[in-house]
Parts: sequence; C-alpha cells; structure tokens
Amino acid sequence: MKVAVLFSGGKDSTMALYNALETGEDVKYLLSMKSVNDESYMFHVPNIHITDLLAEALNIPIITAQTQGIKEEELEDLKMAFIKLKDLGVEAIYTGALYSVYQKSRIEKLGDEVGLEIISPYWHVNELEYMKEIVSLGFEVIISGVFAYGLDESWLGRKIDDKAIDELVEINKKVGINLAFEGGEAETLAVDGPIFKKRINILKDKKTWHLDSGLYIIEEAELEDK
Repeated sequence: MKVAVLFSGGKDSTMALYNALETGEDVKYLLSMKSVNDESYMFHVPNIHITDLLAEALNIPIITAQTQGIKEEELEDLKMAFIKLKDLGVEAIYTGALYSVYQKSRIEKLGDEVGLEIISPYWHVNELEYMKEIVSLGFEVIISGVFAYGLDESWLGRKIDDKAIDELVEINKKVGINLAFEGGEAETLAVDGPIFKKRINILKDKKTWHLDSGLYIIEEAELEDK
C-alpha cells in the first residue's frame, strides 16, 4: 500500500516507520503535526522542529501541518492533513500508538471518516521487550523531556541504551513508571538508526528544569554522513 507515517521524531513514530518499511509498504510521506500549545493532548511537542531535518536524514518527503493544540479542536487539523494525504494517493496511516486509547481511538475515527486505514504495529507491545528491540536494532534515541517522579534532570539528553533500560526497570519497581513512557513520563527523539541515510549531529542544545520536570531542546543541528 501507499502509506504515510504520523511522525514526531520520537522513538514510537520512528519504530512505526521502521515497521512499515520492513513489511514492504510504499512509504510516500511523513506527516508531522506541529502544535503551538506545549500542552497538546494528541501531539508530541519537544523538538518537533527537528522533523524536517529527520525527514531529510531518512530521505522521505514530509508534510507538516500546524495546530493550535487545543483539546479536541486539534483533531480537525489532523483530519485536514489526512484529507490532503488521501488526495495524494495515500491509503493508510501508520502510527506509533502503544497504549494510549485516547490517541488511537481518535485517530482511527478520523481514518474512518476520511477513508484511510490506520495501522498501529506496536499496539499493546511488551514495553520492556520493545525498548530492548529499539536498542538491539541500532536506533540511537535520546530523551528530550522528563515529566515523572523517578526521572531527574540527569536523564535529559541521555541516550537510551541497555544500561538506561536496566535503570528504568529499577525505577519501575519503585514508582511504577511505564518503561516505554506511554504514561507521559518522558519524550524521546531518534537521531540515527538502520533506516537513516544520514545521522543527526547536534551542534547546540539547552536543558531547562522546573521543579520536577524538564526539557532537552536542540537549538542547532546538521546532517552527518554515516
């Protein structure tokens, strides 16, 4: 099928893209929803401005759509983007949904309305096995935001590797976080991996921290040959 991937640059949408390519789908576009509102219920926000560079690194065309990020109203912005993709010949949308019924149900409803199949290949995946798979496949994923007890400022910008996963397992035992961050505990960004033609080289970044949460923001980046 001709498909597009709802793409934020995070680990889950990147894995959805990986799955689509591995299963032989004809990936025509990435779709990036850029929310003006940091508190968007539907869309990933930290470092969403990097998706254009990621699309270039992946060598896949990207369509971006802006949304005000207002609860429920942002769905109309997504619907308009779906209509545009449908008009371009896209037949299905891949998403990185893991456990969020709120997001998945709304995306599927829009898909039904527009006439697009919605595919979420990692829905209800075992979170520990999933995180280990990301690492074993060779994806380089960094943490771009933390928002939960048990995760401190030291996690900002940190690469997810086997050691980090082991630490997350221990934190999970103490405070019960979702190991794949599907409870909103953290946000991530993929900067390299087996499907990347080039990797992201971060030139300038900054960390912000307020009370018990923080962000890792990429201010400047470039593509680097692999």
